Amino acid sequence: VQLVESGGGLVQPGGSLRLSCAASGFTFSMYDMSWVRQAPGKGPEWISSINTGGGGTYYPDSVKGRFTISRDNAKNTLYLQMNSLKPEDTALYYCARVVIGTSQLTGYEYDYWGQGTQVTVSS
Repeated sequence: VQLVESGGGLVQPGGSLRLSCAASGFTFSMYDMSWVRQAPGKGPEWISSINTGGGGTYYPDSVKGRFTISRDNAKNTLYLQMNSLKPEDTALYYCARVVIGTSQLTGYEYDYWGQGTQVTVSS
């Protein structure tokens, strides 16, 4: 199993970035997927999840309306479109594979993570 994030970088407040996560080594379409971020000195923060077909997406209030998760099962790729970025969005962003049987209701668990891509929001 391999998850490789890309698309991070330095952006000004109010700007946008699109993150990608290329998945390999497993049947991508069979797994819910999530994005999780970790800011310096803080614990991991769940920021979005998507179900296997892409029709169900979930966000915490901190990013709802600004971030959009999506997936292309034909390309084995997960995306995160981030708009209206704020300095507090600065973090290392990871994609993670959701353990089958866990959910937003039960509490997501993850069995594989990517290496992360850095997002820095600063003027």
